[in-house]
Amino acid sequence: MGCHWCDVKESWDANAHPMVPVEELAKQAKGQASMVVVTGGEPLQYDMGPLTRLLRSAGLKTHLETSGAFTLTGSWDWICVSPKKFKNPLPDVLAHADELKVIIYNKADFDWALEQARHVPKACRLFIQPEWSVASKMHLKMVEFVKENIQWSISLQIHKYLEIP
Repeated sequence: MGCHWCDVKESWDANAHPMVPVEELAKQAKGQASMVVVTGGEPLQYDMGPLTRLLRSAGLKTHLETSGAFTLTGSWDWICVSPKKFKNPLPDVLAHADELKVIIYNKADFDWALEQARHVPKACRLFIQPEWSVASKMHLKMVEFVKENIQWSISLQIHKYLEIP
């Protein structure tokens, strides 16, 4: 999606990475873990059906992290929607969310988070996460928000606090 806070800017240029057949990806994943998390760039720019079929047939659980801005494809055990303000999530993707993770960059993002939460299932887990460059400025505001909105939790990228790349 090319958002300015995305973790893996190297993922933005698909041409910089060799294409790997989904059969090979599934083969490499089998025996390495019990679950595969498919995340960005933005996975739903592609048809995830073939990959998730192979992963599931290999006995792996499939988890997705998406902005929700593209049509939902594939078969998922867990879906985390992390919407971006510049390209709103599709209602159908929000309707399937197991988890909603909203990045907090400024005070207006709290209201935007509440608006997004109106469109997810009742059982959906709700998280706010500070955008790293403003994290220290937003921490106390996030704590106050969660105190006032107890259905929400705070998510932190622990690797950044520990300075692990």
